Amino acid sequence: MQSKQLLMLAFFTISTLGPSACAANAPKQKHIDVQKKTNSVTAPTSNYKLPPVKISAAFPFQSKYITVNGSRMHYVDEGKGNPVIFIHGNPTSSYLWRNIIPYVTAQHRAIAIDLIGMGQSAKPDINYTFSEHFQYVESFIKQLGLRNVTLVIHDWGAAIGFEYARRHPENVKAIAFMEGVLPPTFPQASYKTMGKDMGGLFKMLRDPRKGKHMVIDNNGFVEKLLPAFTNRTLGEAEMAVYRAPYKQKANRKPTLVWPLEVPIGGQPADTTSTMKSIEQFMAQTELPILMLYASPGAVLPPSVVPWYKKKIKNLETVYIGSGLHFIQEDQPDSIGRALNDWMRRHRN
Repeated sequence: MQSKQLLMLAFFTISTLGPSACAANAPKQKHIDVQKKTNSVTAPTSNYKLPPVKISAAFPFQSKYITVNGSRMHYVDEGKGNPVIFIHGNPTSSYLWRNIIPYVTAQHRAIAIDLIGMGQSAKPDINYTFSEHFQYVESFIKQLGLRNVTLVIHDWGAAIGFEYARRHPENVKAIAFMEGVLPPTFPQASYKTMGKDMGGLFKMLRDPRKGKHMVIDNNGFVEKLLPAFTNRTLGEAEMAVYRAPYKQKANRKPTLVWPLEVPIGGQPADTTSTMKSIEQFMAQTELPILMLYASPGAVLPPSVVPWYKKKIKNLETVYIGSGLHFIQEDQPDSIGRALNDWMRRHRN
């Protein structure tokens, strides 16, 4: 099964069955007697595995705000030098980048945005389409006077970043992306081409009643998808940060609109056209581009790496280890080191 189908199938299963059902259907673990001896060598009895990597939940950055298109946008701004702009996707925030930002700030100015309606940014009464999100990010960069930017982008933030680079190539120095909502995974020709499970999920999401129940009533993207597609178990402190923007049902609208913006069968026309334009830009640009990927991945699994190598002229790829979709929560140090090294070599 392809990673992207696995992604949607797991979300579908968790959303409809719940965690207890998933546990009931989990494969039985074979018992291994670690006490037995083999050739007079005693197998270790306990704690012989490497301990899990400790990933900090702290967000040790000063919050800043700027009014963009009439609404306040939250961001953090650390370090000095050429700006590196971190753009998240659904359903996260600048918090996703907390353990990667320190790898950048020694030589660069790191700016991590909360998209409008997400994180600590304001929740205006807008439609939250891709086009509107893009306009807020575009205006944010213009109002802060950011020049010669490096974009570090994920999920829908990757589509926003590539579209910004396409429209403003003179202002972009380089792009680093990971697990992005991008070609070749999107656009999809139809629900059928997506496979039974993935196609079925998107049909549910686009059903006015079922989609609302999954995402608005049950906060599905935060409570189900985010923890399901992070390899480690997110702690209560981390989940509290991700839940905070969406405690009220009225504030969950962006998390439902994002999947509705996924281009399937030519709809929505705007995002379908945007994905095609991004693919053309990828083939034409001379910008340095870094692709960070994990295994098995989710929307950009290792199997798509050859497509990018063929499509993008000035591309570097770095395998950062095991991960699903929210790889910043599993491999922040691998991402940070790879990003730091790549930017060091493209400093001029």
